Amino acid sequence: MYQPESYIVVLCLMLLSMVCWGSWANTVKFAPGYRFQLFYWDYVIGLIFGAFVWGITLGSIGSAGHPFFADLLQSDRSHIMMALIGGAVFNVANLLLVAAIDIAGLAVAFPVGIGIALVVGAVSNYFISPNGNPLLLFGGIALVVAAIVCDAIAYRERERERPVTSRRGVIISVISGLLMGSFYPFVAKAMTGSHAPGPYATSMFFVIGVALCCLPVNYLLMRRPLDRREPVALGAYLRVPVCWHFWGILGGGIWCTGAVFNFIASQAHIVGPAVSYSIGQGATMISAAWGVFLWREFAAASKKSRTFLIWMFVLFLLGLTSVALAPVI
Repeated sequence: MYQPESYIVVLCLMLLSMVCWGSWANTVKFAPGYRFQLFYWDYVIGLIFGAFVWGITLGSIGSAGHPFFADLLQSDRSHIMMALIGGAVFNVANLLLVAAIDIAGLAVAFPVGIGIALVVGAVSNYFISPNGNPLLLFGGIALVVAAIVCDAIAYRERERERPVTSRRGVIISVISGLLMGSFYPFVAKAMTGSHAPGPYATSMFFVIGVALCCLPVNYLLMRRPLDRREPVALGAYLRVPVCWHFWGILGGGIWCTGAVFNFIASQAHIVGPAVSYSIGQGATMISAAWGVFLWREFAAASKKSRTFLIWMFVLFLLGLTSVALAPVI
């Protein structure tokens, strides 16, 4: 399998991971009216397809470790279980985050959920594999969290007419963040020790865990949506336009590509999972950039809102630079 050791290449993989994780949700906008519970089935298909494609390509070349299919077969049960659990935890966190966005709005749910996930994930991963300068790493994380707060304030200023956020939405956001920050340590453990799978096989086990968990959890959310809208019938999945299925599968493939690149980067000895995960979670700012520059979400926003957006990007770039330098200084 292909495993880069050059820090420049590894850094590029982490940045690409961040871009993918911050970009996949754009595909939702190309399927207007597609309830997310239905979109999610296509998203999971895209995850599986993406993991398989990267496994038979990059995962089957190079001299590091085992080729993809051999790696799948040589992995022991305990490591496979860790990857499956990581996928299941991520699945629940992701579904809760989307429900929280529907209830509380992007301005509250995404910053709260991903902000908590960034802190929980970075700290827990650092204890598992303490790579990188801790001052630069955690200082950079603090700057990224500050950028996320500025992003939240900018959205709130833009949406002052929005109804008061329900406590239900905030609570779901917090739970989502705790779970979102908890899935990566399982992935890191899955790739540690003898007979552990490499990042490509781990990605496949991970998305299988997502799919297995999705079957009961997403179906339950279809029957009892947390946003208190009407239940979603499974038969509606077959009645939507074909292009909507394409966008859902593409969204899953994009997110999976980011995950594979992030898992690969975390296995580079100079980086470790804490740095890799922290840079990947800068996806919040990427999604904000799409909203600002592509979808023109702030075209009519107030000057105060735009000011917070500027500070968001400044703090984000400073935080990203600090985290990126942590492994080499």
